[in-house]
Amino acid sequence: MAANPLAIQSYALLDDAECEDRIVAAKEKLGDAVVILGHHYQREEVFRHADRTGDSLKLSRQAAASGARYIVFCGVHFMAEVADILSGPEQVAILPDLAAGCSMADMAELAKVERAWRELTEVLGDADATVTPVTYINSAADLKAFCGRHGGIVCTSSNAARVLEWAFARRDKVLFFPDQHLGRNTGWAMGIPLEAMAVWDYDQPYGGLTPEQIRRARILLWKGYCSVHQMFRPEHIDAFKARYPEAKVVSHPECSFEVCRKSDAVGSTESIIRTVAESPPGTRWLVGTELNLVNRLHERHKHEGKSVHFMAPTVCMCSTMFRIDPQHLAWTLENLVEGRVVNRIRVPEDVAAQAREALDRMLEVSP
Repeated sequence: MAANPLAIQSYALLDDAECEDRIVAAKEKLGDAVVILGHHYQREEVFRHADRTGDSLKLSRQAAASGARYIVFCGVHFMAEVADILSGPEQVAILPDLAAGCSMADMAELAKVERAWRELTEVLGDADATVTPVTYINSAADLKAFCGRHGGIVCTSSNAARVLEWAFARRDKVLFFPDQHLGRNTGWAMGIPLEAMAVWDYDQPYGGLTPEQIRRARILLWKGYCSVHQMFRPEHIDAFKARYPEAKVVSHPECSFEVCRKSDAVGSTESIIRTVAESPPGTRWLVGTELNLVNRLHERHKHEGKSVHFMAPTVCMCSTMFRIDPQHLAWTLENLVEGRVVNRIRVPEDVAAQAREALDRMLEVSP
């Protein structure tokens, strides 16, 4: 690859309209060599340029099957890692802005998870014989690798119940990280009572739990959360229903237990999209998930007389997803046109191999 990449600083001065033209031109020059993936939470100015859209796992699988040399992931860091892990050795995963991380994923660091595992072994005996580690796909590659080498598995918001069934068929307990809400809402829907689920505070010895609490728990929930979905409150639903009694509510399972209990439907991003799309004309929806997706659903279905509303009364978007802007996308693509790769995401092979084990187990459970 040629040296001296084009400087990102000069792109920061471009307005969105000029970036639009330059992105289109660069895509045309690159042709089938590049595939642009757009997560549902991306801003519209970026999302419109995506060749594939969807949630993180769907996009990574599509990218690996696409045959494109360059996979430009308009999402966040862990998504580009999954794309690198699942794609072929000749494919290159790229994240247009390396600052696009995930605060939830950052709440589960490998060192703290390994300490938790040692403490569980002290209380329960061999943790590998009694606890299955389950990581949400919204986590770093080294956490997926941890699950791979400890007989664990990865889950998504759409297959979490099937993954937990798989886990409980093998061991008595589950350590679920990094999102406590997805774990709690999924466990409850499976019939596991709240008293059988304990929150593991990763900043406290033994998760802040007594040995008896650890022994009694079927699911140990890592004390992590999504900053966007944490904003939604039950009173937001109450106020909306008071104004529109006929309205329906759909929420992502990363929302709190109380919000999900007041919702008419709970499901993954893809499930939310499908629920709104399949609803009768004239339906009004209150949606508990990221703002860009909610706005897109409103625009997509308003001609059917459907009204799609954002749950929080204040603006609440994923700030790290928002880091991917037209300027960074134009910079990434024009460097590729010049034969330069910028912001490549490469997972070390030893980590990737173990992470792939955990991902493959998930794919077998939920093909």
